[in-house]
Amino acid sequence: MSSLREVLNQNVREGELYEPIERNRIRCFACGHCCPIAEGQAGVCKVRFNQGGKLYVPWGYVGGVQCDPIEKKPFFHAYPGALAYSFGMLGCDLHCSYCQNWVTSQALRDPHAVSPPLEASPELLVQDALRQGAKVLVSTYNEPLITAEWAVEMFKAARAAGLKTAFVSNGNGTPQVLEYLRPWIDFYKVDLKSFDDQHYRQLGGRIGPILDTIRSLHSMGIWVEIVTLLIPGFNDSDDELRRLTEFVVSVSPDIPWHVTAFHKDYKMSDPADTKASDLLRAAEIGNSAGLRYIYAGNLPGRVGDLENTHCHNCRHVLIRRYGYFIEEYRLTQDGHCPKCQIKIPGCWAERFEGQIADRPFLPGRRSKLVEIS
Repeated sequence: MSSLREVLNQNVREGELYEPIERNRIRCFACGHCCPIAEGQAGVCKVRFNQGGKLYVPWGYVGGVQCDPIEKKPFFHAYPGALAYSFGMLGCDLHCSYCQNWVTSQALRDPHAVSPPLEASPELLVQDALRQGAKVLVSTYNEPLITAEWAVEMFKAARAAGLKTAFVSNGNGTPQVLEYLRPWIDFYKVDLKSFDDQHYRQLGGRIGPILDTIRSLHSMGIWVEIVTLLIPGFNDSDDELRRLTEFVVSVSPDIPWHVTAFHKDYKMSDPADTKASDLLRAAEIGNSAGLRYIYAGNLPGRVGDLENTHCHNCRHVLIRRYGYFIEEYRLTQDGHCPKCQIKIPGCWAERFEGQIADRPFLPGRRSKLVEIS
């Protein structure tokens, strides 16, 4: 039987996000590492490699698919209640010790991360997304930047079928990959994991490219929401949270910031799980910095009104939530507050059509995805 590396290396095509450099080496621009890759070697992500002076990238498979409420991604200002048909590939350019998707993201890096790839095509996945009633096709579960060529191929088919498209990403981008994605992507969630470069280096990256990505996405007009997983003792000091939220405000006070609760996962078992009081403290720091839309996640029913969307002008409750479930939806057809008539930043459907599901589920016709051996 072929090894996972052998299987993945057979499901590739030449990439677009690279340039040749001296001595048959190439430079990849899919992520902020901008790896110089020698002949026969792979980049930091382990899935983009140099063969014969050409960059080969993942193609023709998924590591898994799932139907998620869009609130799980989380997007709170992008088609609330919509079903997000979510797919991922394998690999990541970071190695976070608390990764909740480590089985797919750490493939080829961790021998325990085994997720057999499934043969797929854009047509098959888009048809299945439509059959499930999805409104959005989302690249997630691994780091989508390192599989950007495949994501764009998917998004072209999705757009042609009337679907919206999105990334759930660590945000470790480059100008080249963001311009490449720009015509084909509607929403982008960035994990802003810390506001300390040393912390980012512990995770295998640098903070600079992530901050540049957030600025660029906003200037491009791509709807962006930011998530910070609050980890006690790692990124939860008042000073770090103040600097982080002041940065987001400097880009735009209208960017939604989701501060979410950590629980022990993968290799990180030392810190205590995040308490509701920790999230409330972080939210107050963000509020003092000037953020208009702050949400606390992963502890439904325990964070006061921080699951709800309020008008930033009159504080009228526009969307009431419990976890991923939308209890009330009061926005007008054109995305305004019904009380004060101010425009609410976001991407809104003309009308709320209810929710197909308020929790994830596997597509009913999943058998069409065949494991690659």
